[in-house]
Amino acid sequence: MVQRVSTGSPFEATFGYSRAVRHEDTVYVSGTTGYDYSVMKMPEGVGAQAKNALATIDKALKEAGSSIEDTVRVVYYVGDRSYVDEVVAAVGPVFKDIRPAASMLIVAMIEEGMKIEIEVTARIGAAKS
Repeated sequence: MVQRVSTGSPFEATFGYSRAVRHEDTVYVSGTTGYDYSVMKMPEGVGAQAKNALATIDKALKEAGSSIEDTVRVVYYVGDRSYVDEVVAAVGPVFKDIRPAASMLIVAMIEEGMKIEIEVTARIGAAKS
């Protein structure tokens, strides 16, 4: 059985995707930007955007029966090399003990204000194994 999770973001409906998809014990979370979906605004700083993205990701993971602690893979899409230190400062404390496989790419974002997009894969129960 497949479970699909939505944050209610208008982007999910427009683009035709789910925030997360659970299949058995694996949860795949779509690339998530720094929007605060409750007000549909994005902070200016990349660190704040990264923290918002991680909060959205954790919420989706919890809805799928997992959590950020179960992350086994993370991919960071960063809009500029100059943002890397601020991204590391924001995500490092979250993942320092989890230590998932990780990649970071410097890319062009689809909107000018977007500075980071984060994508994760989690395995339910990974934090306890």
